[in-house]
Parts: sequence; structure tokens; C-alpha cells
Amino acid sequence: MKLTIERAALLKALGHVQSVVERRNTIPILSNVLLSARDGALAMSATDLDMEIVDETAAHVESPGQITAPAHTLYEIVRKLPEGAEVSLSYTGEDPRLQVRAGRYKVNLPVLPAGDFPAMPQEGLSSAITVDTGALIRLIDRTRFAISTEETRYYLTGIYLHTLVEDGREILRAVATDGHRLAMADMPAPEGAAGGPGVIVPRKTVQEVRRLLEDAGEAIQLQISPQKVRFDFGRARLTSKVIDGSFPDYTRVIPRDNARVLTADNVLFAAAVDRVATISSEKSRSVKLAVEPGKVVLTVRNMETGQAQEELEVDYDGAPFEIGFNARYLLDVSAQVGAELIEMRFAERAPSVAMLDPVLVLDPTDAAAQFVLMPLRA
Repeated sequence: MKLTIERAALLKALGHVQSVVERRNTIPILSNVLLSARDGALAMSATDLDMEIVDETAAHVESPGQITAPAHTLYEIVRKLPEGAEVSLSYTGEDPRLQVRAGRYKVNLPVLPAGDFPAMPQEGLSSAITVDTGALIRLIDRTRFAISTEETRYYLTGIYLHTLVEDGREILRAVATDGHRLAMADMPAPEGAAGGPGVIVPRKTVQEVRRLLEDAGEAIQLQISPQKVRFDFGRARLTSKVIDGSFPDYTRVIPRDNARVLTADNVLFAAAVDRVATISSEKSRSVKLAVEPGKVVLTVRNMETGQAQEELEVDYDGAPFEIGFNARYLLDVSAQVGAELIEMRFAERAPSVAMLDPVLVLDPTDAAAQFVLMPLRA
């Protein structure tokens, strides 16, 4: 194998694939990237056995061939080369190393046989559907913060992507929850998406897809099966196993009749929460909201660091009540609201009763997104 390639093109493609490679691997071949040179192009593949990323870029191929080399090391080498450099990659059976050259710089890297590199099967996937890139970015950004990090409840460690019919419209919906908060975002279902299986896309896959979307065109291709999902970004492709489990019935926790409505300036509200939470306990991050007509008083009490309080003007004209939240969760939801105002809908309960019902948080400018927060026990 011998080829020459522009440093910028090589770096971009390597950047796409190398991030899937785990830093520590018990299987040596999984630390490598598969380099395949043929027909004026260099294809690069990386996998962790659950997910595979392939990217292809133009190259001047003198002799075709395949070999694998350490992914992170090769990426760091290319990253540190000067801009505009021409990079030469060559491997012959006579020298069991990959030779990388750029100007006066030369390095030899250890290799492993291309035949040992595992490939992810592609059979069983549905026909490709076209998804608008911006719409998919919105679905991911509005929901991924709520993905659970608790591995014991593995079925919550991803985004549930599925189609459904609501009010006579076919929609593609993304949902994520960790049991304390829930995020849901909709978009019109792309043509051909209706009737497809609902899948739980793992957290790591979601992160890689979101990163690849930054360099995608106006639309990508999506294929889904009960076991796998595949995203095509033009010359890049990501195939991933999905989480084998049943996502819970999230509709049961979404409040439908919360009648107490509070509207606040989103930026001011987030800043106030952040300030009072400075002294909160790292474990609970608890902040209490005392809501009265026209105002809310945010309070944090910590036996070790003292008490913080701030009053904020809001639009609210109902009965007074108090409720507690994890400050981090409030800030995470606030960050997803793109409007100037944040709307919070609380259950109608007697002021003397502890508020433990889920709270609905809305973005007044985006009716296709909803967030649910569970209050903290007093």
C-alpha cells in the first residue's frame, strides 16, 4: 500500500473515526484504525464492537492495499504536522511497519493484519430514509442531557427514537430520561419512516452522531433495524448496535393538567439558580422555590456553608406554594429553552401539601419540545 494525501483531509477523516476507539483495550486490534487504499480514495474504519465508523477521503493511490495502525497515535502525528503538508503513507510486507512521511519528518508505526479487523454486519437494515440535518441536531440537543448514566438501568442509557401518529400527524420523536427528569422533542416524520421499529440509541453513539452532524450536508440517510441503526453522512458512515431493552412508557409521567403556570425571564432565572446553588451540598444540589403572586424566592440552606437567597420577579397569579429541585437539573433544562421566557407548569395542590408531582417545563417558542422535572422530597 502506498499513497499521498493532504494533511487536512487525512486529519478530518481520522478525527471522525478515531474517537470511537477506547483508550484502553484488551483486544489489540480494537486500538487500531483500518486503512484501505483503492481507486483514488483512502477509507478509514474504527470500531469498539458495538459501533463502527467509516470515513473516506480522496487520495493519490500509487498501490492499493489494507493495513491497520494505532488510531490515536496516527491521529496525534497528523494533527501535529504543519498545515498544507502532503502526507505519504506506505506499507510493504518487507517491513512490518507503516511508514508515515511529511517533508523531512518520518515515523514508523507498528501494524496488525487487516484480516484481523472486525467488520460490523450491515444486513437487516431498513430502506434508507432522508432526515434533515438541522432537525436531527435539534432532537439530539434537546434530549441528550437527560440520558441516564446509571448502567444498572441500561435501557435508560440512550435516546429512544421512534415514530408515532399524534393528532393525525406522523412524527419522529426522541425521548431521554434518567428517572429524575425527562426530555422529549418531535419533528415531522421523514418520508418512509412511519412503521419502523422504535430503538434506543446508546449514549456513546448519540455523542458520535452529534459530532459527525457538524460536518454533514443538509440531509443524512438513516436506516434502522431492531438490532442496529446506521447513519450515512455522505462519505462518512456510522453503524451501531442499539440497546436491547424496552424503554418505559414515558407518557405516563408527562403532566397533562398542571394548571399553575409560572413564566420567568429564562436568563435571569438560570443566573439566580446558579448563584444560590453555589453553597449547595454537592450531593443533593437542593434549591427551594417559594412561589407567590409576582415573585419567586430561591433559597439554599447548607449546614456547613450557610444560606443563600434571591428574589426574582415572575409572572404568576395563583396560590403560594413551595417546591424543591436539584439545581443542576433546573440549569440543564433552562439551557435547552431557546426563548427569552421559560414556562413552568405545576400541579394544583393545596399549599400545605408537599409538592411531589412532576413539573412540566416548556419553551414558549417550541411547542414540539417538552421537559419534565421531578421535585425533591422536602
